[in-house]
Amino acid sequence: MDLDALRSARTAEWTRLDELARDRRLDGKGSDELILRYQDAASDLSEITTTAGSVPLGDRLSVSLSRARMRFTGTGRNVLSQLPAFFALQLPAALYRVRWWTLRVTVASAVVALAYGTWAANDPAVLQALGRNTDLQRLVDHDFTAYYSDNPAASFTSQVWTNNAFIAAQCIAFGIVGVYVPYVLLQNAMNVGLTGGILVAYGHADTFFLYIAPHGMLELTSVFIAGAAGMRVFWAWIAPGARTRGQALAEDGRALFIIAVGLTMSLFVSGILEGFVTPSPLPWPVKLGLGALALATFLFYMLFVGGRAVRAGETGDLDPFAAGARRIIAD
Repeated sequence: MDLDALRSARTAEWTRLDELARDRRLDGKGSDELILRYQDAASDLSEITTTAGSVPLGDRLSVSLSRARMRFTGTGRNVLSQLPAFFALQLPAALYRVRWWTLRVTVASAVVALAYGTWAANDPAVLQALGRNTDLQRLVDHDFTAYYSDNPAASFTSQVWTNNAFIAAQCIAFGIVGVYVPYVLLQNAMNVGLTGGILVAYGHADTFFLYIAPHGMLELTSVFIAGAAGMRVFWAWIAPGARTRGQALAEDGRALFIIAVGLTMSLFVSGILEGFVTPSPLPWPVKLGLGALALATFLFYMLFVGGRAVRAGETGDLDPFAAGARRIIAD
């Protein structure tokens, strides 16, 4: 191929393509011309690349094509411009939609934890099965409280935050299988219940509740919400309603997985409470008050702000254009 001859023959057309791409007031006729000239220039670029490889002429034409393509496909919205809508509408609406599932998960977890705690506190055989008396006594006298202060507060906060956020994301992502969330929640309830039962049996019930409550109020609520979102995704597959199962999973999956983003922030707050407040010398009423304030703020955001967003028509899902077509239709 003679590149100079091609340049001479096509320069006027490529220049016209650039002019149309820069025109901010294209009418219908101009838009049609832009697309036609784009197709012609794309064919020229393909021929140049096939016969001559990467050459300056091809690079220049590639830039013109990119500018033209951007003109008729548009650009994505700036991420920062979407943040207000995300935090004011999408996230709270998604949280609000799982409020009843959260209540179910909370009650079920509390019943399991209470059952295991009562069993361990009142049955010496259970305590013997959990460990030797010296080991349990060390847990009660030292290990349980030292857990919150053995490591520097900043690194401990980071550790519990990333671990809890990862578990929350897993609950939502793997909720569709139906068994992962109940397993995680059961393990969590068993561990909390048995630990509490041990401390109660050894006369340290106050230590258990005082060390668990400041951060646990928000942390456990966040875990329960993650479990609720995972089960809600599973239920969308089981009972999709008027939607197909594919549509139900796509819509609820998109809407509910953003809960993982919100829980990352709530678990960060609970991690700060666990790392800096729980082991601190602050009076216990202050610690409990900070934990209760964090939980109340989160519930207000979830129930009040979320309820208002849902009543305004928000579901937490992407807008119809960003979500794409619900089904493929052939002409």
